[in-house]
Amino acid sequence: MKLFVLLINIIMMISMLIMLISSILSKKSISDKEKISPFECGFNPKNNYRNTFSIQFFLIAIIFLIFDVEITLLLPLILTLNSSNLKIWFTLVTYFTLILILGVLYEWKFGALDWLN
Repeated sequence: MKLFVLLINIIMMISMLIMLISSILSKKSISDKEKISPFECGFNPKNNYRNTFSIQFFLIAIIFLIFDVEITLLLPLILTLNSSNLKIWFTLVTYFTLILILGVLYEWKFGALDWLN
């Protein structure tokens, strides 16, 4: 039991020492390059936060969410293939995929996928 307590204490001391050394070595200044550059959403952290931002970021996020939900909904369909009626399963997957393809074509037609504008 004494050995166990001693081991726990040694492990805690070593981990605290490693955390202390890493915090000392990784000191960053306020004007660090990453901190003054814009975030991936387009906001500059040093400027007014009420400035307008690019709508393209918003559209990219919405498209990502749509296709992320698509994958989330299609994966259980694959798992239920063996226990389902094949005709109903195929019809459901076809309609689901068709709706997604029509949505992408709609976005493409109205320029949501045109990144240069």
